[in-house]
Parts: sequence; C-alpha cells; structure tokens
Amino acid sequence: MEFVINYFETIPSLHRSLILVGGITFFWILEGIVPLFGFTYKKWKHALPNLFFTFTTIIVNFALAFLLLKTADFTVVEKFGIINWLPEMPLWLYVIVGLLLLDLIGAYLAHLVEHKVKLLWRVHLVHHTDHNVDTTTANRHHPLESMIRFVFTLFGVLIVGTPIGIVMLYQSLSLIATQFNHANIKMPRKLDEVLSWVIISPDMHKVHHHYKLPYTDSNYGNIFSIWDRLFGTFMKFDRDNIVYGVDTFPDEVENASIKGLLKQPFHKSRKPTTSETSEVL
Repeated sequence: MEFVINYFETIPSLHRSLILVGGITFFWILEGIVPLFGFTYKKWKHALPNLFFTFTTIIVNFALAFLLLKTADFTVVEKFGIINWLPEMPLWLYVIVGLLLLDLIGAYLAHLVEHKVKLLWRVHLVHHTDHNVDTTTANRHHPLESMIRFVFTLFGVLIVGTPIGIVMLYQSLSLIATQFNHANIKMPRKLDEVLSWVIISPDMHKVHHHYKLPYTDSNYGNIFSIWDRLFGTFMKFDRDNIVYGVDTFPDEVENASIKGLLKQPFHKSRKPTTSETSEVL
C-alpha cells in the first residue's frame, strides 16, 4: 500500500493521460461486444461533443492543480482534517477511510447539491442531456461545472485531510469508475446487483440518467454506493425501460451541438415532469 501511495504522490501526467485514454478505449470496445442498447447513432459523431468537454475539463483541472496540491500539503503539515483527527490506524485502513470520505464530500455531496440548487442544475444539465449515454458521457461536463466540481474537491480534501497521494489515487479510480458506470454495456443482472452493493454499477447509474423525476434525482454516487443507500437516494428502475436525456430539453440535435451545450446553462429554468410510479429501496 505504501508503494501505491508513493506512486500516486508523483504520478506523471503521461500516466494519468494513459488511464483516461486507456479507459475510454477499453470500454468503447466492450460496448461493441456486449451493448446494453443497440444505439443507431454514429458513435464517433456522438463522441465529439463529449470529448470536447472532456478536454475542457482537463484544461480546468490542470490550470487549478496547484491549488489541490497546496491544500493537500496544508492538511499534512497542519494535521488538519477528519482522518488526521482519528485514532492512529493501519495505512490500508487510512487509505480506505480517506477514499470513502473524499467520495462523500467531494463527489456525492457535490452531485446532490447540483441537482437541488436550480442555478447549479442548469450548469449540470449538459451532462444529462445526452440521449445516448455511453462511456464518453462520463466526462461530459460544462466548463463551469468543471470549476464547480473542483471547488467541491478542494473542500473535500481540506475537510477530510487527505495527502496528495490519496487524492491522486481517488481521482484515478474515479475516472475509471465513471467510464465504467456510464458505459453502454450489458452485464448479467445478478452480477450488476452484487456490484451495486459496493460500487456504482452500470445499471445503478443508468437510473440516474432516466429522463424524468424522481429517477434523475437518485443514485448520485461516484465510486461507492454506500452513500446513496445510507442517505436514502438509492432507486431501482428496469434498465430496459430507461430513456436517456432530460424531459425539459428534448431537442436531440441541440443536445449534440457543442455550441448549443455551451449555451445550455443560460436558458431559463423549465418545470420538469414526474413519473407516476417509482421504486425506492
């Protein structure tokens, strides 16, 4: 475990790029072998706006990376943050607790707030207006959202007190996890259900991308499913009946346009519709 943390403390940018590109490539191929939905879209054409927003996310994170490093270093030097106030524990447990708490504050909480605050929801819409969710959807975030998410990440690092090695490990795991749970892959239902007790599985996350409430406001988790189950935001829905997108933004042409997506957060709020039945477990 010490070797892993030491590696991620100084992980080269090239290695992080390989994780990003390798993950997209692997799940892209897997989608062609065991697809959940037989989309009729042109895969490369669909991917272009998503890859554009992936690139803008990289730019935002790269430009602000020094703040992440300074914040993590501060928590170590000052022994500030939750995991630094807990009793001494083995390194493996220290890492797990750090990852779980980062997932809670930096990801789950951020996602929940984006859905509950109207102004932030309008920014987050770009991620939800994809009508053909696949592995490239994972990083489809408006540049404004990338900055908002970065603020939550900084807040999470500060409150949790994680050193940069754990932060980089979490971000790498997060990258693969989101590519996995957005991927258009059909897993055996039982295997998906078993996985969903520990991590966010593809079927579990696809519910979050259903076009109507209350399903859109559920399953906020990023890596670990414990937070949705603990805080009552976990929902089930038959994957065969999922319809992607957002009911208030049904224009598939606009939702595939980079120009249209960049303007999307500046539309006036639109009243959503709600499904008549729902299953909360």
